[in-house]
Amino acid sequence: MTASRISLISPTGALGMGFLDQSLERGISLKPDVIACDAGSTDSGPFYLGSGTPKMSRRAVLRDLRRLLLARDQLKVPLIIGSCGTSGVDSGVDWMREMTLEIAREEGLSFKLGRIYSEQKPESMAQAFQSGNIEALPGAPEIDEQLIQNCSHIVAMMGHEPIVSLLKKQCDVILCGRASDTALFSALPLMRGFLPGPVWHCAKTIECGAICSTSTRADGVFAEIDDNGFSVEPLALDASCTPLSLASHTLYENADPYLIREPSGMLDTQNARYQKLSERKTRVEGSVFRPDRYTLKLEGATCTGFQTVAIGGVRDPYIIARVDSWLAEMKVFFAERLKELTGKTLGKEVRLDISQYGKNAVMGELEKSSAQIPNEIGLLFCVTAPEQALANDVARFITHTASHWPIPEWDGFISGIAFPFSPPEIDRGPVYRFVLNHVLIPESPLSAFRFEMENI
Repeated sequence: MTASRISLISPTGALGMGFLDQSLERGISLKPDVIACDAGSTDSGPFYLGSGTPKMSRRAVLRDLRRLLLARDQLKVPLIIGSCGTSGVDSGVDWMREMTLEIAREEGLSFKLGRIYSEQKPESMAQAFQSGNIEALPGAPEIDEQLIQNCSHIVAMMGHEPIVSLLKKQCDVILCGRASDTALFSALPLMRGFLPGPVWHCAKTIECGAICSTSTRADGVFAEIDDNGFSVEPLALDASCTPLSLASHTLYENADPYLIREPSGMLDTQNARYQKLSERKTRVEGSVFRPDRYTLKLEGATCTGFQTVAIGGVRDPYIIARVDSWLAEMKVFFAERLKELTGKTLGKEVRLDISQYGKNAVMGELEKSSAQIPNEIGLLFCVTAPEQALANDVARFITHTASHWPIPEWDGFISGIAFPFSPPEIDRGPVYRFVLNHVLIPESPLSAFRFEMENI
């Protein structure tokens, strides 16, 4: 180890979420040894992995990336971006590279750029499954070789080792495919010999920027790691990192806040101690890291069909009082009509979901206050079919028929649903589902990844 402490900036929870300019300026003044930022997640569902498209807009990512590249140039420290393009697919890394080159040209920046690609070929993963090198995590769905080969994209979540390999080659900017959030912040400290317990716990704490503080907006934090622990403070002067805010972040995206799995082992926070150093800063000691068999989490998504949705509102108290049976009756008719028009079976080739917002759309059968009768209900009709044209056709006759479905309290033809849009049907295009919640047993921590370097 060449120094007794190392410092890091996590500027925001995800590239494109934004941060305060004055916060970044304060971070620069603290002279960190590395700037790292996550750029992806599975929080928004399988579409971004399945389609290979980013969630954040190019405009938003470009704004944040420009400021971070300029900060890196001013400090002459590494900048590490993980899970490029939201899902970390290869095209996401290339998308981030294009913006990086654009900014470098416009700002006159020079640096060594490294890229790490983490996308896996479905055929190779099918072979790994057949060889017993893919194992299910708890609660994972059943899979087979065909299901794996049907995935539109599969990524392996890298640990810190691929990043370290490029840091050792003096890369100034590193763009990663799918990566463990914590690996981005652990790479340089581990490379410099700091103890893995404090390093991994610090990385887990700051992975989402100011979320580990009392701040209510997207912003950053500054952390220092030493031989015995680490400390964290927000970059915004009106926020605080308290023992509670730091400790509670171990619950974020973890079933167990005390045992947190990483590719190379397990972070154990059971004996962690949180000490308030000031109104804004908290120190943590006592975390340990337990090495284990090396695994890489796999994420894969497959297309399940094409979708058309329609949104309508019901205000009639007679309909609302019997809305469940009203919807059930019309679904029986929809099934008959679908068979007549297309020969398809509702619930098999074509799926119809109707959600009642204002009643139990969020909690479903778990809703405890369902006995209350709302003043109005928002209906979301969702049709999923093998082709977009079929989904559109089905949605069209559903919206028309549903709008006029009768009730005993009214005689004759009624209009019971108010649709806010014309036409009411909205194409959603292809829809996806996650099919992999498994780990790959790689030949080495680097073997599943591809590396590129260039001087900019």
